[in-house]
Amino acid sequence: MANLEINTTQNVNLDYKIVSVGERILAFLIDLFLFFVYFYIVELATEAMNMAFSDNWAVFGLQQLMLVPVMFYSLYMHILFNGRTVGKMAMKTRVVKVDGSPARWSDYMVLWMLRLVDIWIFLGSIGLLSIIFSEKRQRVGDHAAGTVVISTKNKVKISHTILEEIADDYQPKFLNVIKLSDKDARLIKETYLIAIKSNDFKTLHTLRKKVESVLETSSDLYDKQYIDTVLRDYNHFTQNM
Repeated sequence: MANLEINTTQNVNLDYKIVSVGERILAFLIDLFLFFVYFYIVELATEAMNMAFSDNWAVFGLQQLMLVPVMFYSLYMHILFNGRTVGKMAMKTRVVKVDGSPARWSDYMVLWMLRLVDIWIFLGSIGLLSIIFSEKRQRVGDHAAGTVVISTKNKVKISHTILEEIADDYQPKFLNVIKLSDKDARLIKETYLIAIKSNDFKTLHTLRKKVESVLETSSDLYDKQYIDTVLRDYNHFTQNM
């Protein structure tokens, strides 16, 4: 399963999973189903207007006006809902930049324009092939916009929770840990446990640097000691608030 980095509420890049081709297709099919429902409603409205108006051109113009939301659906949904459409919400996925930062409206514009090539002109074959043969599962629009689609599903185990036993007389070392949210602390601990279990010292060091940049700390502690201390400090403050 492909993995990149995620942007937390404090713009700390941590681990995340790139969604599979199947998940992207299912999200698209959900959106497509909504299109068909909307088209049916437009058809009913058109029939009603034909009975109410004798001017066929007026009816045609109103019908085309009602189809505008479908044309711009992907664009305004991504902008309004932070990289998500209804299909992506249902599948718990989201569009972000390759570096994990939130995508901008201009990125969504590029994605929307290139849907014509990726999806509509060749019945999705171009986009599908691009995703399959791309290391980061990007369609042509993703390559142009510098985006990827990630999973926002949280698979939390007991060992990944942020709760730890803290002594009553514990003295915290890093006061800035209060800048972290519960989600940030959980992601830090999850990545930390995976790195320790697999002896992935490179990931551990990368995690330490990114946490340091957010907390604006500088410490002589080793990577493992530093992350462990940050988590303990966070538990100390949150359990005593």
